[in-house]
Amino acid sequence: MKKQFLMATAVAALMAVSAQGAFAQNVAIVNGKAVPKTRVDALAQQVAKSGRPVTPEMEGQLREEVIAREVFMQEAEKRGLSASDDFKAQMELARQSILIRELFADYQKKNPVTDAELKAEYDKFAAANGGKEYKARHILVEKEADAKAIIASLKKGGKFEEIAKKQSKDPGSGAKGGDLDWANPSSYVPEFTEALLKLNKGQLSDTPVKSQFGYHVIRVDDIRMAELPAFEQVKPQISQQMQQQKLAAFQEELRSKAKVE
Repeated sequence: MKKQFLMATAVAALMAVSAQGAFAQNVAIVNGKAVPKTRVDALAQQVAKSGRPVTPEMEGQLREEVIAREVFMQEAEKRGLSASDDFKAQMELARQSILIRELFADYQKKNPVTDAELKAEYDKFAAANGGKEYKARHILVEKEADAKAIIASLKKGGKFEEIAKKQSKDPGSGAKGGDLDWANPSSYVPEFTEALLKLNKGQLSDTPVKSQFGYHVIRVDDIRMAELPAFEQVKPQISQQMQQQKLAAFQEELRSKAKVE
């Protein structure tokens, strides 16, 4: 009798341990079906990837979310929705999206942008945007004769800002009295840039400047040395841009190598 009691006690203890282990692996049992803890972990990982911290309070919310999903999935299965063509089509699209996302993530992980590449890109940016900046105004008209008349009027004391507001065909700067704000000369069309570089502070172009847009009358209000942001300040933006460029090149390479019939 004593021996049987000890055996029964041992079996009960083993069952209790087994139940504890099962409970540790599952977050709940819904309608007799175990809901594994890995679902909560996967959901928590998604939340963490989005940049939100997974707090103890949120862990409880995630558990409730996983349980609710199981309840709804069981009902959908009961109604036979998982066998519908629409469901299968959506599952295939989701599978494709996830697999493609993993491909791109794997490529970026194995092909990171190096500090040397970032510095080279910054140096290129600095070379293109460094040097002098010009604060200029212009009046854009269609006919050369109109531009010459404006220059003559300005030399007689006409107000540049007033004439620009009335006659300039450039909708952006015209309303602001022809103001183009501070800019590197290379940001303009070649003809405009060439004429701009010949002018000193406060100087007006003597002759109309012809470009693809029409005829320009240009005045330089001020000149200064460009103040570029430090490398470390713009490094994150450059990194993101170069990562996107690398990924786009990778995508294009795959497309070009693919045999499409």
